[in-house]
Amino acid sequence: MKTYAVKQNVQTTNQITGQRKWWALATVMVTMFFSSMDQTIVSTAIPTIIGDLQGFSLYAWLFSAYMLTSAVTIPIYGKLSDVYGRKPFYIFGLVMFGIGSAICGQAVTMTELVLARGLQGIGAGAMMSMPRATVGDIFNPKERGRWMGVMGAVFGLSSIIGPAIGGWITDTFSWRWVFYINLPFAALAIIGVVLSLPKVRADHQVRIDWAGSSLLVIGLIPILLGLTWAGTRYAWTSPVELALFGGGAVILVLFIWFERRAADPIITPTLFQNRIFSTSLVLGILVSMAMFGSVMFLPLFIQGVMGLNARDSGLLMSSMMLSFIAGSIFSGQVMSKTGRYRVLSHISAAFIVLGTTLLMTMNINTGYTSMIVNLVVVGLGIGALMPLINIAVQNAFPYRMMGTVNATQQFVSSLGGVIASPIFGSILNRGFQDHLNSALPEKMKGLTGGIAGLNPQNLLTEQAQRAIADQFAQFGAAGLEMYAQLLHAVKVSLTAGITDLFEVGLVFAVLCFIGTFFLPERPLKGDEYYSDTGGENA
Repeated sequence: MKTYAVKQNVQTTNQITGQRKWWALATVMVTMFFSSMDQTIVSTAIPTIIGDLQGFSLYAWLFSAYMLTSAVTIPIYGKLSDVYGRKPFYIFGLVMFGIGSAICGQAVTMTELVLARGLQGIGAGAMMSMPRATVGDIFNPKERGRWMGVMGAVFGLSSIIGPAIGGWITDTFSWRWVFYINLPFAALAIIGVVLSLPKVRADHQVRIDWAGSSLLVIGLIPILLGLTWAGTRYAWTSPVELALFGGGAVILVLFIWFERRAADPIITPTLFQNRIFSTSLVLGILVSMAMFGSVMFLPLFIQGVMGLNARDSGLLMSSMMLSFIAGSIFSGQVMSKTGRYRVLSHISAAFIVLGTTLLMTMNINTGYTSMIVNLVVVGLGIGALMPLINIAVQNAFPYRMMGTVNATQQFVSSLGGVIASPIFGSILNRGFQDHLNSALPEKMKGLTGGIAGLNPQNLLTEQAQRAIADQFAQFGAAGLEMYAQLLHAVKVSLTAGITDLFEVGLVFAVLCFIGTFFLPERPLKGDEYYSDTGGENA
């Protein structure tokens, strides 16, 4: 077994003690809150933005640009923060995020807004990778479980209030203030970072792996672009998609070859020799994909099938986020008190399997109570498992590797969401179209012409439904009857398509449950964590 030796009483050990650590923790919470809220607060303003800037064709890029730049920068920030400390990269990330937000608010075309969102993502990469590592700077692994649970609660809270705040800001002021609102939070967080986080630098010289970083970025971008475009702009087997996936794969193989020979690689290959680390990465991808399907597509069912508006849909979804918070806090408390996590991982994953199974059984007659129960079960499982995975990994390595370990884990988990988006989107669209063609009465297929090309998401707006209703009203009473039949067929087809999606999600959930039995357990360490050698292969 390989041991990662750590010198005692050097600057790589914990530097945040006393009252200062509580100010540092508050800074982390503020940073996490507004960075995670930004992802939900923008979503409610998107229809208004598209109408104002006239750029529907670039709609997906408002999210893709942000996801691409944040994902590829996470491991770079993590590695650099282990050498130069968290502080400079917190500040850099917050400044870049603030600049990107300001430019977003000033954008006059969709192209400008997409580019500014990419700039935001560069800053967000630091804000995604730093908080968990900073909690590791403040607390030992046994204490950390409690506070990781609180961080999960902050994430859940921001997800609950984000859509409501975004809608209120857009209606009351302008969609531009959805981005401007980030500026005072960024300024507040920068002040907290400057005052509470210490200047920490490694006691040894480290060569920054710029060549490896460049290969990683160059290899990931075409693959992420391929995943973003697949099934929508291009077919999965189109020459463009094959070229993107093939070219990216070749460069990533070159990246792996280079990293195995680099003196100080950006992603340390030896990390993957640790069973806790490698197993946790797999679990992180699986739970991320299961969660992504639930969070992204459940509102479509709630609005398109159950008939709720966007505001009431958000309120119903809040039951999942509240249970996510409860599961996260409970998991953290259990780990802090017992110092164990393996049995808890089995239970958490079992809840995810049960919740996904319940979601898969939903139909056109599903009521509010059943939906809330389903959401609560899923939220409890995901909320309990996510902080557990983080703590297990942090406990398996010495303190000096905190940034690298956390960033690599965060990076891989982010890829889970990026991969899940086009896969689930393609399944839903294909399932919806197939079932709609068979659900429509024969006499309607010839009259409606373009109905087979309907996008289910377009049917969620009152304007789109009114436009379709006006078309059918031209046929008089018979037309209104046909319109009712169309809505019924749409709901049935949407339910079938989402059921297909959750069947795939159930596969990921079951694999996640099985994977927890391969997760080795090491008792969580207390204060001795900062002076022992830790990080052995398990």
